[in-house]
Amino acid sequence: MARPTVRSASPRSRTGLVALGGGESVRAPGRVTLVGAGPGDPELLTIKALKALQAAEVIVHDGLVSSEILDLASASARRIDVAKRKSRHTLPQDDINQLLVALAREGLNVVRLKGGDPFLFGRGGEELAVCRQAGIDCQVIPGVTAALAASAGAGAPLTHRGAAQAVTFVTGHAAHGEPDLDWAALARPNQTVVVYMGVSTAGLIAQRLTAAGRAGSTPALVVENASRPDERRILTTLDTLAVAAEGLKGPALLMVGEAMAMAQPLSVHPGESRDPSGESEWVPAFAGMNGVFE
Repeated sequence: MARPTVRSASPRSRTGLVALGGGESVRAPGRVTLVGAGPGDPELLTIKALKALQAAEVIVHDGLVSSEILDLASASARRIDVAKRKSRHTLPQDDINQLLVALAREGLNVVRLKGGDPFLFGRGGEELAVCRQAGIDCQVIPGVTAALAASAGAGAPLTHRGAAQAVTFVTGHAAHGEPDLDWAALARPNQTVVVYMGVSTAGLIAQRLTAAGRAGSTPALVVENASRPDERRILTTLDTLAVAAEGLKGPALLMVGEAMAMAQPLSVHPGESRDPSGESEWVPAFAGMNGVFE
């Protein structure tokens, strides 16, 4: 994809001056709004986020933002795709930061539309800091992060009395080497550990957690494309987490903890068998959970 080009702002537009007495007027500096688009289901978009999207003149969006959400914007809004994929970035993050500043300096109402929540592994803090440094008005609208959607959809609470007194969000991705995490703290029982961007390091994560003392029989849930029509759930254990994560293509979460034993298949309805074969009711257990439910 070709890199988007941005017309440089004139010095006058940066100051917001307006020429009087018949001279050409210059737009005042615009603003940037960091908007959380949620995990993909357009019905999980907040009302405030929807209003910002509909008022935007330019939308700088991630690749994880669904087309259904983008279609809610004004037809006249310019869309700039800055999708990041593993080992391939349309634009480096520094260039995205400068793009936001340049667009706002042209007097435009810019929405930076990010999957999930801007401040949860979304690099929204970096973009906010750059806008502030440049004197650009920047606001943040939170979004439903993927872990909340995955947990709610599966019926597996992130915290649950007697099973999960804490929840910790970590990233399984590291620029070089393995993630720098406090494995001993994460291995304590009665807590839920949610790993973003951890599919490729699922085996390493499982090894480190078990080596630090977390039981291999601890329930684990892998959710791919949370809240989307093609959502997939795999109920497994920490011992078999690496196998469960193999072959996943879409964005996925790894969720480890005792409360994940409450997860349900996608096809569950009142009175319906939970067993994929339909022969018996599916009952989660702490060991031997290795079913794929689609």
